[in-house]
Order: sequence, then C-alpha cells, then structure tokens
Amino acid sequence: MTEAAERSVHSHPKYHHGRSPAAWAGVLISLVGFFVGTIGFLVGPGEDITPHWVVVGVGAALVLLGFIATLVLRAIGLGND
Repeated sequence: MTEAAERSVHSHPKYHHGRSPAAWAGVLISLVGFFVGTIGFLVGPGEDITPHWVVVGVGAALVLLGFIATLVLRAIGLGND
C-alpha cells in the first residue's frame, strides 16, 4: 500500500470546537426536547394535569435521545477525537 493510500484510509475530517455531525445532531435533538418539555411545563395544570406531565416526559426522553445519538455518532467516527 502506498503512503498516500494508507494516509487516506486512516485519515478522517478534523472537526474543531464541537462542529462535528455528532455534536450538531445531539444539540439539535436536545434543543427540540427542551422546547417540547418547556411547552409542556408552561401550559400549566388544567382540570387534569396528566397530559402536561406526559409532554414534559416526552421532552426529557428527547434530551436523552440526543445524548445517545451523540455517543453513537461519535462511536462510528463522526465526532471529535
């Protein structure tokens, strides 16, 4: 294998300051989760408060999904080293 071919096999783009696809995906998914959770929290209790807390729970689940997406994307090589 030539030196150039070996370098291209082992090289990957360098992302700086959190500008990797893993970081973007995690932040955007978490941002949507915080938005959904905030809307669910600010709607306030009505006659039955259960639906509002379900929306807050969905927001929290989206934040967790964003964290997991970041870890998975970093594991497959789309994050900072």
